[in-house]
Amino acid sequence: MQDSKIQMEKILKRLNIDALNEMQVAAAIADKKDGDVILLSPTGSGKTLAFLLPILRRIDPDKTGTQALIIAPSRELALQIESVLKSMGTGHKVNCCYGGHPMRIEKKSLQHPPTILIGTPGRIGDHIQRENVDVSQVKTLVLDEFDKTLEFGFHKEMIFIMESLVSVDRKMLTSATAAIEVPDFVILEKPQELNFISESGKPKGLTIKRVISSDRDKLGILYNLICQLGDASMLIFCNHRESVERVSNFLRQKDIVQNYFHGGLEQLDRERILTKFRNESLKILVTTDLAARGLDIPEIKYVIHYSTPTREDPFIHRNGRTARMDANGRAFMIMHTDEAMPNYIRTPPGIFEVKGNGTPPEKPMWRTLYIGKGKKDKVNKIDVVGFLAKKGKLEKEDIGLIEVRDFFSYVAVNRKKIHDVVKLVSNQKIKGKKARVEIAK
Repeated sequence: MQDSKIQMEKILKRLNIDALNEMQVAAAIADKKDGDVILLSPTGSGKTLAFLLPILRRIDPDKTGTQALIIAPSRELALQIESVLKSMGTGHKVNCCYGGHPMRIEKKSLQHPPTILIGTPGRIGDHIQRENVDVSQVKTLVLDEFDKTLEFGFHKEMIFIMESLVSVDRKMLTSATAAIEVPDFVILEKPQELNFISESGKPKGLTIKRVISSDRDKLGILYNLICQLGDASMLIFCNHRESVERVSNFLRQKDIVQNYFHGGLEQLDRERILTKFRNESLKILVTTDLAARGLDIPEIKYVIHYSTPTREDPFIHRNGRTARMDANGRAFMIMHTDEAMPNYIRTPPGIFEVKGNGTPPEKPMWRTLYIGKGKKDKVNKIDVVGFLAKKGKLEKEDIGLIEVRDFFSYVAVNRKKIHDVVKLVSNQKIKGKKARVEIAK
C-alpha cells in the first residue's frame, strides 16, 4: 500500500499535478469496487488520468503481453493518451496505432507486445485481424469518448474487437455527453455511473453572448469581433470544412495570424497545427467540431460560433473548450438578424455590441521552429535547448515550449529572433549530426 502511494506521488509530480480532482478520486474509488464504470465528465476535466491510474493499478508486472487496451475515436485523442501515459514514466511499453500512420512501422513495433495498447477502432481491428497483436490476455478495456466512436460509424470494428477480447474483466467507458447509450454488444457488468456533468451542460464560469450581423456573410462582424477581443486564444467554429477554409482565408488576407483545422487535413499537418496552438505560435484556430473535444489543447479564453450547430451536443462540447474547471470563459454566437435561435437554447443569450474599425490583434510572441531530429536520434529537450542557446545564440527566455517526436522536434522561438536563429544553425550539428532546421509552415 505504501509503495502504491509513493508511486502515485511520483506520477503526479511528473505531470505537475498537486492532487487528483474530485472526479479522478471518484473514478479511483469506483475501480476498487465490483462492476464496470461509466464516467461522464466535461471536456478538459481530466478523464484521461482518471482511467489511466486504474489501468496501472491493474497491471501485473510479472506478466508479459498486452494487458490493457484503450480505444479512442480519433488519432489526436489516441496520441494525447499516449503522451500522457509516457509522461507518467511508468516504464511499461506503450504502443499507439491509428490510421494515417504506416502499418509496417506499427507491425514491427508490435512484435514486442506492449503492456498497454492504444488506438482507433479501425486500426486496432485491422491489427487483430492480421494477427499482428495478441489481445487474448487483455484484462482491462477503456472506451474513451465512446459516444463519439459510435458517431464516427465504427460499429463493425467495435463489435469485432469486443468479440476478440476473451479475458476482459473490467470495462471503463468515458464521455463528455450525459445522454450516452451503450450498445448491447459492449455487455457491461454491474455498471457504476459517475456523472460529473451539470444538468444544463454549461460550465459554471461560462458567459454566452449573441453577436448580431446585418450581413448574412458574417465575415465583417467576425473580423471586428476578433479585433475587439484582442490578443487572446480563441476557437472559431464552423459547421463545414468549406466554411472553415473560407473564414481562414479571409482572416489571412486581413493579416491575422491563424490557421484552420479539420478532418480533411493530412495527419502530420493536423499535428503540426495543434503543436503551434499549444505553444502559442497560433492563438486563433478556425475549425470544425473536430476540435470540440478529445484534443490536447490548452485552456481557451473565447469560443466563437461562426456557425451555430443544429444539435445541442456539439454546442455544449464547443463551449466546453473554455471556462474549464474554476476558470471563466466567454462564448459568442454570431447570428444574422433573421436567423432563428436553435430550439435547444431555452433562454436567448444577451447581445454583445461589436465596435467597427478595430485594430487587428498583435502577432503572437512565438513562432515554431522545426528541427529534423528526435527521440530516435537520441535527442531530448535538454539537447534542443543547448543547441539553440549555444549555436543559435538564444537566451533562455527566447525559447518556449519544446515537443520532441520520434524523428523531429518542434520548438517555440521568439518571433523577432527566429530568422537569425535559422541562419546561425543551418549548418550546425545536434548530437553530432546535421539536422534540417526551418520555420515550421
